[in-house]
Amino acid sequence: MALHNRISRKELKERILMDETPRTTVSFYCYFKIDDPVSYRNGLYKSLSAVGVLGRIYIAAEGINAQISVPSDNLELLRGVLDDTPALKNLRLNIAVDDDGKSFYVLDVKVREKIVADGIDDADFDMSRKGRYVNASEFNRLTNDPDTIVIDMRNHYEYEVGHFENALEIPSDTFRDQLPMAVDMMQEHIDKNIIMYCTGGIRCEKASAYMLHRGFKNVYHLEGGIINYVNEVKTENLSNKFHGKNFVFDQRLGERVTDEVIAHCHQCGKPADTHANCANDACHLLFIQCEACKTRFDGCCSTECQDFIHLPGEQQKELRKGVDLGRNVFNKARSRLKNLIKE
Repeated sequence: MALHNRISRKELKERILMDETPRTTVSFYCYFKIDDPVSYRNGLYKSLSAVGVLGRIYIAAEGINAQISVPSDNLELLRGVLDDTPALKNLRLNIAVDDDGKSFYVLDVKVREKIVADGIDDADFDMSRKGRYVNASEFNRLTNDPDTIVIDMRNHYEYEVGHFENALEIPSDTFRDQLPMAVDMMQEHIDKNIIMYCTGGIRCEKASAYMLHRGFKNVYHLEGGIINYVNEVKTENLSNKFHGKNFVFDQRLGERVTDEVIAHCHQCGKPADTHANCANDACHLLFIQCEACKTRFDGCCSTECQDFIHLPGEQQKELRKGVDLGRNVFNKARSRLKNLIKE
């Protein structure tokens, strides 16, 4: 069988949108040694394709990181596939909090240098020496202690729409920059309890190991991240300390956790927490846009982009040539929004 998608993404997206088969969005990760990532990738692609999995999976010598969807009736088959790898046997699967089953349209399994880009080049760094897990109940108890510091190890645009009470934001765009920043910010609190969290656990687990590597002692990380915390809170009827929306890296761009809207539209400043990508494919900026501004600007981030999408198609295509968008998110392009609102 083919080990990659041969059908256009557009057609695959249309198929999923029309398909009424119930699907469940799942994420999981595991740090473990993979001797031959390419061979492992190819075998996993075949097995996951056979049970109808779609999504994005990264394989590296250090382990696996996956955000996927699977036909709901095939969840146990998915577990069977994962159990074939000893390190993944009985692995915790994070089930999406707010899910329409349309989170992914294709299956991409890619080999990367690392499953989380961290910038760590210290040969003595050891992922096996990591912080202590805390579940939702333990997290709530520890965070009631004034000597506990909670650190959000996600990007600024994730923190903006939702975060835990009193959580500290590490003000950077990338995880690799956040690691040394977290160490510097916590130097005066080196003897306090430090709890790190992220979306599903993969970043905060590595961050906890890095903090221990840099001399910290009382380091914890939230098991399964926000997703598992929210599910545990519901199941165990616990107090919920997360407010707002949990940003996720799939078509949904967010899971509603509480009804609170703690962010604001990047165009008009009104309360809003819906992320969108600019309708101009030459921009594709990720930003927060309210419904009124979506209508006013045709889904674009600026009047410049709004004008662009009304150009003839061939002219748009020509102007897009050679454009490298990189990590095109709101805070890196504030100056481009200067002409958004003109009274």
